Amino acid sequence: MAVMTRELKGSYAFFERNFNLVKRYWGWELGFLLYAVTAALSVTLIGKDQGDAELTLFLVIGAVFWNYLSVVFSFVAETITWERWEGTLEYTMMAPVRRITHLLGSTLFALVYGFVHTAVVLAVLIMFFGLDLSHANWTTAAFFVLIGSASIVGIGMMAAILPLLYVERGDQMVFVLNSVLLLFAGVYFSIAILPEWMQTVAMFLPGAYILDGIRSGLMDGTSIGELLNDVWPLLVMAVVLIPAGAYAFSLAERYAKRTGKLKRVG
Repeated sequence: MAVMTRELKGSYAFFERNFNLVKRYWGWELGFLLYAVTAALSVTLIGKDQGDAELTLFLVIGAVFWNYLSVVFSFVAETITWERWEGTLEYTMMAPVRRITHLLGSTLFALVYGFVHTAVVLAVLIMFFGLDLSHANWTTAAFFVLIGSASIVGIGMMAAILPLLYVERGDQMVFVLNSVLLLFAGVYFSIAILPEWMQTVAMFLPGAYILDGIRSGLMDGTSIGELLNDVWPLLVMAVVLIPAGAYAFSLAERYAKRTGKLKRVG
């Protein structure tokens, strides 16, 4: 119990550190929030222009909840990048702190930040379009956000090793991976219109299952029990991807320490 308490305090320290970094660069965060709102509005106005309320809601849900998933993925994937920006990478990685403690604190902050960030975007879009969500099943939507977050965190941990292994171009590779996830998630279109091979790839990524579950809950009021075909793949991905991500990160960390990449900044 004492060990668990100590590790949780360590995780909270990383949570608090990231919170303080966000406060320090609040101007940037405000700019990114404005970008997220305007990007979501730009896309969802397509539905408004077509005079199709169902299309508008489809696009709103895709834009809003992909914003959440993207924020969570980016924060976890940029764990190393943040350390390098602050000049603390070598100190953090050499400190007597379990890596899972470090990753847990960063992940919890990513989830909280993503929720707050997305709640603001959703509130703006609801006011702007006057959406009717009175028949929505919010329990289903919340459930898919929760289990979907676990899968995204696992992929984010794997992506976090890219800036560690490839000092000069790792950040750009994270952005590319984020774009690939966007393509196969069906954020702004139905996966059914993709070529068959792309639909097959989408089956092995969490995005399409998450958004399908959320859309079914918010647009049709569907219960969790009716969406088991979307639930079980996400549960399997969460169970597999989080340990895989943590293991891949530990391998990359040992390699970086052995080859002197921690000290490099570019």
